[in-house]
Amino acid sequence: MTRDLLRDLYATATAALLVVAAALVGTAIERDHGTLHVGWPPLYSNWGPHVGPGTPAALVVAIGVVAYGPPVAARLPWRALLGAAWGTAMAWTWSLALIDGWRRGIADRLTTKYEYLQVIDRFQDIPATLRDFTGHILLHSPDHWPPHVAGHPPAATVTFVLLDRVGLGGGGWAGAFCITVGASACVAVLVAVRALADEALARRAAPFLVMAPAAVWMGTSADGYFAAVAAWTIALLALAVTGHRPRLTGLASGLLFGLTCYLSYGLTLFALIAGAVLLLGPRRTRPLPYALAGVAVVPVVFTLAGFNWWEAYRLLVERYYQGAGGIRPYGYWVWANLACTVLIAGPATAAGLRRTGAALLKTPRRLTARSSPDAPLHGRTPDRHGGSVRVGPALRRRLLPWADMPGASAELRLAVLVATAFAALLIADLSGMSKAETERIWLPFAMWLLASCAFLTRPRAWLAAQAVLALLLNHLLLTGW
Repeated sequence: MTRDLLRDLYATATAALLVVAAALVGTAIERDHGTLHVGWPPLYSNWGPHVGPGTPAALVVAIGVVAYGPPVAARLPWRALLGAAWGTAMAWTWSLALIDGWRRGIADRLTTKYEYLQVIDRFQDIPATLRDFTGHILLHSPDHWPPHVAGHPPAATVTFVLLDRVGLGGGGWAGAFCITVGASACVAVLVAVRALADEALARRAAPFLVMAPAAVWMGTSADGYFAAVAAWTIALLALAVTGHRPRLTGLASGLLFGLTCYLSYGLTLFALIAGAVLLLGPRRTRPLPYALAGVAVVPVVFTLAGFNWWEAYRLLVERYYQGAGGIRPYGYWVWANLACTVLIAGPATAAGLRRTGAALLKTPRRLTARSSPDAPLHGRTPDRHGGSVRVGPALRRRLLPWADMPGASAELRLAVLVATAFAALLIADLSGMSKAETERIWLPFAMWLLASCAFLTRPRAWLAAQAVLALLLNHLLLTGW
């Protein structure tokens, strides 16, 4: 066993111990104080072993991806790989959702008393409802919104209102929409990794993005839809800063980021990931005017319609502490939320994050080595006889990967992207506005953590661990989302 693999196993074991600790401590707190408001700590779920019509399909998809995912991802033409990734991610998410059956797994998910479809009839006049939206956020306000409607800007609810208007009303269509759009998040991450790092890393990450344990909650949570919109924001910006139609992709990225901020308040943290993309891109300033113009569109439209984002967020914070958020203990959830992240990202991601940290820590050491008196200067490097030879630009970028960010190695670029997503997740955690239920709330961040699995060796073993975790979660627990 290699030293790196042993360290990966240590990281995975540490993550598993975090989950066990969260379960044991959480169970004790809930038993003694009843302040967690979850059925099976740290997840918002209940124990309930079961099988369903999706069980055989989930097993087939899991076996297929474990057995054939890595070689197929390595050989398929790029565009075919993107299509195959989206299709397989949909198959995986549908099959997991159908383990709970059609009604409970899909059609009824978005129709409960907490969800968006409960208020479709209150949006007959969309502009009028937007003008009055903040008046129904607080619990003591008349006809207060259900938790998820109150907890998000109105673009989330308006999405389902528009689906209803075009004839795709009801929980079944809403669930199918969330699964179909949400599954495309893996494609967006692949596009971004290829643009910012390289294609080989994207191909190695593909099977892990397709068969993530997060799919248990991607189908059919609206947060899966949010995850896809946020992911495509970053993917399009990555294309823009690497010179792929920077005006069009920059504008589209800005439009989607504006929409992201009006789907979920917490996803404004994706500005950090966007900043990392700008840092990594060789043409970081060229698409900026177009991206900024795009960002303004959605906020302007909603503001002119009468919705005040800042006032709504202020009221949401008050509403949050009026409900379970004011009861759930911060001291537990600030670390138990990370246990939820382990369960949605899987053991492979724990090992991948360990390798991400290692890649980042190698940078200063290598930079110091390159800065030593014997280091090559001015494009020249020593030969084995003590002389020097001229180094071309392409070879120099390989020999001096740490000279500047645009010339950094593919591994470092991917590590920076993943680390920034993890930093955004930690900020969300420390804010105290995500105490529990982060297995769905943090799906947009988890998709980017999964990209770290590109660093792993022995992909089939790690994929098998991911599949087993997802299948156990979906068959043993009745998840709340």
